[in-house]
Amino acid sequence: MEETGPDAENGHLHLPAPVVEKASRWLPSLVWLVPLLAALIGATLVVKAILEQGPTVVVSFRTGDGLEPGKTKVKYKDVDIGLVRAISLSPDLSKVLVTIDMSKEARRFTAEDTRFWVVRPRVGASGVSGLGTLLSGAYIGVDAGKSAVTRNEFTGLERVPQVTGDQKGRQFTLHGESLGSIDVGSPVFYRRIQVGQVIGFDLDDKGRGVSVTVFVNAPYDRYVGVNTRWWHASGVDVRLDSNGFKLNTQSLTALLVGGLAFESISGQKPEASAPTGTSFLLASDQASAMREPDGMPITTVLYFDQSLRGLSPGAAVDFRGIVLGEVRSVGVEYDPAKKSFRMPVTVDMYPERLGKRFQQAMAADPDRNAGQAVLERMVSRGLRAQLRTGNLLTGQLYVALDFFPKAPDVKLDVSQYPMVMPTVPNSLDELQTQIASIAHKLDQVPFAEIGANLRDTLKSADTLFKQVDAQLMPEMKQTLGAARQTFGTAEVLLQKDSPVQSDLREALQQLTQTLQSLNALSDYLERHPEALIRGKQGERK
Repeated sequence: MEETGPDAENGHLHLPAPVVEKASRWLPSLVWLVPLLAALIGATLVVKAILEQGPTVVVSFRTGDGLEPGKTKVKYKDVDIGLVRAISLSPDLSKVLVTIDMSKEARRFTAEDTRFWVVRPRVGASGVSGLGTLLSGAYIGVDAGKSAVTRNEFTGLERVPQVTGDQKGRQFTLHGESLGSIDVGSPVFYRRIQVGQVIGFDLDDKGRGVSVTVFVNAPYDRYVGVNTRWWHASGVDVRLDSNGFKLNTQSLTALLVGGLAFESISGQKPEASAPTGTSFLLASDQASAMREPDGMPITTVLYFDQSLRGLSPGAAVDFRGIVLGEVRSVGVEYDPAKKSFRMPVTVDMYPERLGKRFQQAMAADPDRNAGQAVLERMVSRGLRAQLRTGNLLTGQLYVALDFFPKAPDVKLDVSQYPMVMPTVPNSLDELQTQIASIAHKLDQVPFAEIGANLRDTLKSADTLFKQVDAQLMPEMKQTLGAARQTFGTAEVLLQKDSPVQSDLREALQQLTQTLQSLNALSDYLERHPEALIRGKQGERK
């Protein structure tokens, strides 16, 4: 290779200039390709992560027991759809706010009616649940909503819902006097087959009863019609009648955790199923449920001035053997006017139990409460309430309605609520009062003085008898001897063979002959009156 350039004379060696210039021009461009490629890959991952990121929701719970950020998962049908990112307190410290990062597939879980709850080990009426969380820890369950409106803040449920959104069936509301032994998860039976469960309960608006929400699974919901009857199946129905001893219950589960049952009046499948949300009455037992409806009750108050021991809520209100109602409550009140206590008994009476004619009368005059009108007339005729003994062994009482014509007149105020119905004392109480009055009068009798006077009288009588025995008895003996002698003489005279008897017999015979002659003379004179005239004329001459 030849030396070229101005430095060749000085002995300096130079590499070919064209080769050196080409290498230095391309090396920097290849080096910068690596970071550019890394940045491009990173941006792609970021975009992918953003595109695959799901919604973030905040759920509030009363407590954060068992929840841990970064560990607690959100599951739907045992499939992970989210993870708890953070847990914090609400500004007023009343709630726990749980921030959840949902997966991309969980976007539909932001519907407005979506429900969240914490799954922990629980023991309830429906059984034991959440045992798997003993090892894996608690997790948040979710039920997808169906609303088109979305939101990012929810209020979590404190109880695990018994029915999820994808479960087929119908929901109904039952209204009863009390909850009994029913709880969330209690079974619902149809012909002793479990067809649903209780999903909730609450007090009525006025607090006079309870509302129970039940869910009947498909296809059994078609057996619920508009006239279906519901009752508590959690007890044991024991009856002793002319047919013998009867024991009726639904199942062992119903005995332990309670339950409800339903059936149509005809016992057959109804023609039309009841729509979702239909309300029904909840009876205490099957017999009460299958009985004809009683209509609206008339609430009245009965005031008694006697002990109510043995009278309890639920006791019958009887009208000549017909149960017209039942006792609702028993209490005590102070009467400031009389300055004494009186015992109020509140009862519910069903006038429609008086028969079909009464129901027809009520239907003929719908603008007026026929039940109150009939009750007013019956009270004016002497209808009164009275406490009577229903069981001599237990001392249980019941309220009897009957007519007492001699009872004082009372005007029933139908505008007052509740109406005050007049009462009369029990006949046994009257007898006790009379006995007590007699006993009080007997206590006032001076038995001691009477006894002393009687003792003195007996002493005087004893002295008198001694005097009689000493003085009068000899004279009485002489008198009795003379009387005996006289009776003996009379007996001798009255004997058949005695002269007196013979003379007396002859005298009677002569008297009889004389009477016969007079009779014959009288007959002759009646036939010959002229003989009497001649006789008178002869006497005149």
